[in-house]
Amino acid sequence: MVIATGFFDGVHLGHCRVLGQLVDEARARGEESMVITFWPHPRTVLQKDARSLRLLSSLQEKKDLIRSLGVDRVEVLDFSREFSSLTCEAYLGDVVMGRFGGTAVLLGYDNRIGSDCADSAQAAATARKLGLDVIVCDAVTDSSAAVSSTRIRTALAEGRVEDASAMLGYSYGLHGVVVAGNQLGRKLGFPTANMQLYEPLKQIPGNGVYLVKVHTLGSDHFGMCNVGVRPTVGGSGHRTVETNIFDFDEDIYGLDIRLEFLSKIRDERRFESLEALSEQLERDRIFAKSLL
Repeated sequence: MVIATGFFDGVHLGHCRVLGQLVDEARARGEESMVITFWPHPRTVLQKDARSLRLLSSLQEKKDLIRSLGVDRVEVLDFSREFSSLTCEAYLGDVVMGRFGGTAVLLGYDNRIGSDCADSAQAAATARKLGLDVIVCDAVTDSSAAVSSTRIRTALAEGRVEDASAMLGYSYGLHGVVVAGNQLGRKLGFPTANMQLYEPLKQIPGNGVYLVKVHTLGSDHFGMCNVGVRPTVGGSGHRTVETNIFDFDEDIYGLDIRLEFLSKIRDERRFESLEALSEQLERDRIFAKSLL
C-alpha cells in the first residue's frame, strides 16, 4: 500500500499533483494507493484559532474529489486529542504501517506530521528508519507562489472567485438546502432561492453579487447570487446566500441546491430605495447573462 496522509482541504492543484504521483507510484509498484485523512479539522479539536476556521470542502466533497483522481482507498480517521498526541514516529509506525500495511509514504513539500510537527525532511528520515520507502513531491506554484488552501481561502474571502477556482482546478461551490426567505425578491421581480449550507464551516465568498452555475432538480441552470447582509432592506447583519435562477420558476423549497461561483459582478451596497435596488438587479442580470 502506497500512502499519502494529510487533511487535503479543497483537494486543490497542489494536492492533485501529490495524489497523481501517489496513484502513478502505486501502479508502478503493483500496489494499491491510499489516502489517510482526518475529520474534524485539527484546529477545531486543538482550539488553535478555531473560531476563524473555514473549510474549502465538506468531508463528502473531499472524499469524492480524492476518489475522482483514481485513488483506490480513502480512510478517514477521527481527529481527537488522544490522536493528536501521536508523534511522527508513532503515527508512521503504528497507523501507516501497522494499521494500514503501508510500504511507502508520499510526502508533500509542506507536510507536518505528528505532535512533534515533523516537517517533510524529518518525516522522511523517520519513515526510512522504520523501513518505509519515501516519495517526495515538490510544491505546485502559480505565477506568484505555492498553491495552498490558505491562499484559496483568502481569495474567496476577498471575492476573487476566479483566482480561487484557478488554484483549485475547478469552480468553487457551496452545497445546501433551499429554505424560506422573506419573499422580498419575488416582490421585486427577482425571486431567490435562499441557501442553508450542509457544512456550516464552508468558506463563503466575500459579500457581493456573483454569476453562478446552479444545480437543482437534476439539471443545470445559471443565475446571480447575492452574498451578504442585505443592507437596503435592513437586514439583521446575518449573512445570507440567495440566488436568482435565470428563466426558472419551479418550487424548490426544501430541496437540494449546489452553486458554482463563476465570476464576481459587483460588491454588495446599500440603495436609497427598493426601486433603485430593482433597477440595479436588472442591470446585474443583463450583465451576468452577457458573461455567458
